[in-house]
Amino acid sequence: MTKQFHKSYLKFTAIVVGSFGPIFFLGTILPTSEPARWSLDLLSWPIDGLQNYQAPTTRFLSALTGGFLFGWGVCIWCLQNWVYDLAPEGVRKSVVIGLVSWFFLDCAGSIASDNASNAIFNVLVLLIAVGPLWKSAK
Repeated sequence: MTKQFHKSYLKFTAIVVGSFGPIFFLGTILPTSEPARWSLDLLSWPIDGLQNYQAPTTRFLSALTGGFLFGWGVCIWCLQNWVYDLAPEGVRKSVVIGLVSWFFLDCAGSIASDNASNAIFNVLVLLIAVGPLWKSAK
């Protein structure tokens, strides 16, 4: 992989991570919460309609989650745009370590909350988000 390909892939990674932000933000408003509710239903497989956004605490947690994910995606985009040319390996390692950290804590929490199926989805998201960034560019 070339550094230019890594730099381009970081934009994709930023979109993958950040795209979940608006979905969970919409979950904070009951009339627009269906995409977030459906996402939770999917991630806690099987799809059975048991996940809902009726509780204010769920909507508040969705606000926090949406904000963090959107901000993390924007951070990756900014690293790609303003820092990568100065420190490509540092940016790559930072993004990969961040994604792996998310993966382990999210999987542990999912398993602890009896939603182990989310850990399987997390493997897919991790592989897509990291992609060619696992290895250093030449």
